[in-house]
Amino acid sequence: MIGGATGMIGDPSLKSGERNLLDEETLRHNQEGIGRQLAKLLDFESTAPNAAELVNNYDWMKDYSFLNFIRDIGKHITVNYMMAKDSVKKRLSADSNVGMSFTEFSYQLLQGYDFLYLNEHKNCKLQMGGSDQWGNITTGTELIRRKNGGEAYALTCPLITKADGGKFGKTESGNIWLDPRYTSPYKFVQFWLNVSDADAEKYIKIFTFLGREEIENLCVQHNKAPHLRLLQKRLAEEVTCMVHSREEYEAATEAAAILFGSSSTEQLLRLDEKTFLDLFEGIPVFQVDLDLFKQGVKAVDLLAEHAAVFPSKGEMRKMVQNGGLSINKNRCQQFDQLLDTSFLLHGRYLLIQKGKKNYFLITASSEN
Repeated sequence: MIGGATGMIGDPSLKSGERNLLDEETLRHNQEGIGRQLAKLLDFESTAPNAAELVNNYDWMKDYSFLNFIRDIGKHITVNYMMAKDSVKKRLSADSNVGMSFTEFSYQLLQGYDFLYLNEHKNCKLQMGGSDQWGNITTGTELIRRKNGGEAYALTCPLITKADGGKFGKTESGNIWLDPRYTSPYKFVQFWLNVSDADAEKYIKIFTFLGREEIENLCVQHNKAPHLRLLQKRLAEEVTCMVHSREEYEAATEAAAILFGSSSTEQLLRLDEKTFLDLFEGIPVFQVDLDLFKQGVKAVDLLAEHAAVFPSKGEMRKMVQNGGLSINKNRCQQFDQLLDTSFLLHGRYLLIQKGKKNYFLITASSEN
């Protein structure tokens, strides 16, 4: 279920302050994106019994008037019951200086009604969610019991946490996204490759469909040689292929090989611009005028005068003579090599490598 209606309010669970309210246009945009992402994991076109179905609570809330809602639904849940929820008590405690608006206070009643509606119209008897949703879900089971005398069930699981103890959530900071516009497949792979050994063992059980025996064998092999990061590599492969595709995973691993191994200009050219920039994020960047390349500029002048890659032309000459300078992954043979626009990757970038690990990015753009 997509929360088109409840998203206009924001769930106060485990929040120390009120959420930013989203307008309808933003919510519709988010809903379309969520639908596309879920379609990669669930088959909404299946005709099989009990097949996956995507619904939006805005569809049954948009024409429900406030008066009718409090008459039909509000009378079944007491204020005492709502005040007893942890999410409410936390915000109304003496330690909180922000309080809680009526908008957020009513959230649990709206989510409870969602369960009631789905129970009545879709025969839904079980709602699942993270442990922070326990209070909201049980409001739904209570509403079903009090209004219709029916039975419904709640199932929650512990929240997935990051290394700093914070939860994965769309409104939390430092998270990865399923949408490649916000987290490229390359960064997505790198995220899983860089998790700790303890987190990798936990995440591979949660985020993949590997069998128990295979996971246990992987853990044994990983513990024999932790430096090989076998768990992280398999985790990154499984999750990236599921969320993106096998092709995107292989492209991301090839991109990593460019940074950490030997590669060529041809491999650089196969990278899309976003992956290229993600790959070399954080390296020193120098801005130069595109006209330099249109006219043709000597490498020594570019790297020692227009961009401070080298402190002097003499130092650059020594680096070239020792074979330690590469331009776009091609070894520079002449310190006065002429560079023109044909050298620019994606029409604007020049990648410089000094030695094995020192990278610099030159960005050419028109000053006007």
